[in-house]
Amino acid sequence: MSKSSLQDGAVYDAKSLGAGRVIVLGFQHMFAMFGSTVLVPALTGLSVSATLLFAGLGTILFHLLSKRKVPAFLGSSFAFLAGYFAIAPHGEKELLPYACFGVALAGLVYLVLAGLIKIFGVNRVMKFFPPIVTGPIIIAIGLCLSATAINSCSTNWIVAIVAILVIVICNIWGKGMIKIIPILLGVIGACILCIILTLASGQIVDGYYCIGGNANFQLFSQASIENIKNSAWFGLPFEYNQTVFSIFTGESLDTGLLITAIFTIVPISLATIVEHIGDISAISSTVGRNYIKDPGLHRTLMGDGLATTLASLFGAPANTTYGENTGVLTLSKVYDPFVVRLAALFAICFSVSPKLAACIAAIPTPVVGGISLVLYGMISAVGVRNVVENKIDFSKARNVIIAALILVLSIGVTYSSAGAIVIPCGKIVISLSGLAIGSIVGIVLNALLPGKDYVFEEKSDASHSKDSIIMSEPVKKEKKN
Repeated sequence: MSKSSLQDGAVYDAKSLGAGRVIVLGFQHMFAMFGSTVLVPALTGLSVSATLLFAGLGTILFHLLSKRKVPAFLGSSFAFLAGYFAIAPHGEKELLPYACFGVALAGLVYLVLAGLIKIFGVNRVMKFFPPIVTGPIIIAIGLCLSATAINSCSTNWIVAIVAILVIVICNIWGKGMIKIIPILLGVIGACILCIILTLASGQIVDGYYCIGGNANFQLFSQASIENIKNSAWFGLPFEYNQTVFSIFTGESLDTGLLITAIFTIVPISLATIVEHIGDISAISSTVGRNYIKDPGLHRTLMGDGLATTLASLFGAPANTTYGENTGVLTLSKVYDPFVVRLAALFAICFSVSPKLAACIAAIPTPVVGGISLVLYGMISAVGVRNVVENKIDFSKARNVIIAALILVLSIGVTYSSAGAIVIPCGKIVISLSGLAIGSIVGIVLNALLPGKDYVFEEKSDASHSKDSIIMSEPVKKEKKN
């Protein structure tokens, strides 16, 4: 296969690229998810190694339950942060298992909805999620994440811009393999620059190597370098006392705290389910295949929910379909789920090697920021495309109102001083993110306002890819389960 043909269109069968290229693509997906995935345990006090292990296992479980058709990676969910902080505000090791128990039950809520969809059909659910709802939600997902990318970039805009430029140059002007691994090349190129700058003019300021001793130009964290030196090559990803099982086998079970965790955290699942539907819609729009119909929303919900429950039981954060990897799909146009499963295997391997995990964690913050800036923008761009391709009629007042409130509430609440809408219910406090509020309001308005003009397509190819498919295997007809 010539290099020119490689860049002509979408790749649905990565095996046609050769084993070496597939491995590189797998690493690219792992690098894309790593920064955000390890940030959740860093904020909550959960195990980083356990997080990587169950991100990998959760992704593989998701793929098995979704007939290995959906190219989604499951990483740490930020939606449950408020729940963890409510139960273990300072990352107390003895309290975190209680929070994990609440998250484990939240994952089971996915199974309830999946069962209802299986019984009554996806149409009854999807009529509440037309493009006028899912499009703005997808846009809001990217925009709500954007502040994290900007904050990371601001630690050293020089490095961040270099990472962005490498991605843009490789993706626009690159040929062959260069064109489909821009994220990985962006990470490598920016990290090489950081190494050169650290050796040439790096001086330690507040725990960071900085260019010329200027705190506005951070490079590597001093602690991350020490962590690489001190980490063992092999180690267990988690300890028994970090698991949910430990609170039931010990002698100090706090029943009151257990109930509080349930009522505080389980309601968050309603918001994350909406996010899941938005993410699957984004992946469907990106790939050009309707995954909500085939393999079915009930299967993707079941995979996401069970992955979350499994991870939580062993002391890892809740899982969710990752927007960063959707951004990678958009840039690389390699849509084969096998590549994502390979990334999951790499994550599992890294979870049992603290030293390898420490090397990845040492990637400078501005490098992660530059990469994230592109990926989060890609998510929002997919949302815009979702609205455009479905020809949403914005001359209708109902459509303008729905889209406006989803965007304003999602973004406004996220960046407000509180950062969420807090609903006190006696001794229990429920915290809803901006994205949750925007999504719920959009769904309710779409259901109540007259003038609906969208019918969910039954066809599995409801959305068609405009890119050519190279070296793909013939599609086999499958029997309905």
